[in-house]
Amino acid sequence: MTNSPHQSAGWQVEQSASEAYEQYLVPPMFAPWADRLIETSDVREGDRVLDVACGTGIVARRVASRVSESGSVVGVDVNEGMLAVAAATTADSHPSVEWRRGDATDLPFSDERFDVVCCQQALQFVDDPVAAVRQMHRVLVPGGRMTSSVWRPLEFQPAYVALADALADHVGDEAGKMMRSPFPDWDGSDLRTLVQDAGFDDVSVTVEIGSVRYPSVEEFVRREAASSPLAEPITALESGVRDELVREVEDALATYRDDDGIVSPMESYVVVADR
Repeated sequence: MTNSPHQSAGWQVEQSASEAYEQYLVPPMFAPWADRLIETSDVREGDRVLDVACGTGIVARRVASRVSESGSVVGVDVNEGMLAVAAATTADSHPSVEWRRGDATDLPFSDERFDVVCCQQALQFVDDPVAAVRQMHRVLVPGGRMTSSVWRPLEFQPAYVALADALADHVGDEAGKMMRSPFPDWDGSDLRTLVQDAGFDDVSVTVEIGSVRYPSVEEFVRREAASSPLAEPITALESGVRDELVREVEDALATYRDDDGIVSPMESYVVVADR
């Protein structure tokens, strides 16, 4: 569903959150992390790969060239808007990627269908993450590999600490809570237990450290807002209140500003499990 167009002091909302997610968040953030996840997955030519809760499909798209025509790639997501954007981005790609609608806790595939299953930054949004990982185990062949990434807690993501706090102050507690939601209070042992409870025995959990860069704090706030349900309430703020929100984030991130804008560390857990 496309948001109603608004315009105020250069802030515009005139595309769906899924389209904004692909335009604003995938290139600086999810594409580099997708490459890391794929490297960890050790995908090879001819492999059958499943990208669970694929969003706009950056992992599936990046892995397709590795499996070549002798392999296959399927992306599955419950959100039709995300899948529509994914399909549009791969209309002319070779090899092709299959996009399927489905719930991570009830994957629409037969047992032992895939050689590799990937899941990037989605387990924290699933109501029953153990059930989701159990489904990944089910659709893997014996000897297959599951790789998943989950952001570390908010304290390890300085830019999002600042943004969540400013949203709570100027938009409301619910907005702050929404911005904190991608960063669960899980540690490595929590993730190891989750994956073991789903049936995997050989589990490795590592910490990966990267960064995210934006041309300015204002663009950081605007792009994050446009890519989420926060687009409407933030755009609807009076310009003075919005300026105060941006100024609060700027003050909090002063030590991360440079001549190219702002850069902030981001940390993620990466889980690898062989069936």
